[in-house]
Amino acid sequence: MQTGSIRLFRIRGIQLSVHFTFLLLIGYVAWQGWSSEGSTGAIVNVVSILVFFACVVLHELGHSFVARAFGVEVPRILLLPIGGMAEFSGLPRRPAHEILIALAGPAVNFALILLLSFFTPIPTWRAVISLDLEPLQLLFVMNLMMGTFNLLPVFPMDGGRVLRALLAQRLPYLQATRWAVGTGKVLGLAGILVMVFVFRHFMGAVLFLFIMIAGELEYRTVLRQETEERRWRELLDRLYVRPPESHESLP
Repeated sequence: MQTGSIRLFRIRGIQLSVHFTFLLLIGYVAWQGWSSEGSTGAIVNVVSILVFFACVVLHELGHSFVARAFGVEVPRILLLPIGGMAEFSGLPRRPAHEILIALAGPAVNFALILLLSFFTPIPTWRAVISLDLEPLQLLFVMNLMMGTFNLLPVFPMDGGRVLRALLAQRLPYLQATRWAVGTGKVLGLAGILVMVFVFRHFMGAVLFLFIMIAGELEYRTVLRQETEERRWRELLDRLYVRPPESHESLP
């Protein structure tokens, strides 16, 4: 058991763990279901949240397998109440690699949507709003929301990483990260306002807040790495001594 997390099992060498707060989420949704519909409601809520996070795991595995193909190791996938996080051993610095890694997660969700469309009617908007959905239709909607939401250009979500990679083709990596994080903060703040004043969905507002905080933390990580690399380069430049030129005449 790592600090604050519980190990579950390994998938192709990648450790799947859950943060202890994830158990609080399970307890909360079970209590909500029990309060409204008794034991049946509790079971339905818990199964629904577990199915949702199974899709989250598949999403993160999409990122992980593509990252591995580009030589980036993925030691762990950590499940949190707000989603999942694949932990990379390093950051992909080639923009094309980062774009493909970022898009791999939503691609898994859209592939599942395509597969589900063969087995269940595509739900209408009215059915989605009223939650009058069959189990497979609910799974369809879950993946549609997950894939679409992750493509928003709010760093460090997948769309934000694509934005950073596109900017990195023209700007230094740190500056591209700063611009992507700044754009994410503006859009994240807009998301908070929409969630609070339009949808009255305070948990959605909290989700955007956590995403903005995560973006700032990753920017600081990149800044620290860039600073350390620059210091090492400066140190090596000082230590490097050019061999003296020979002034001896040729025989």
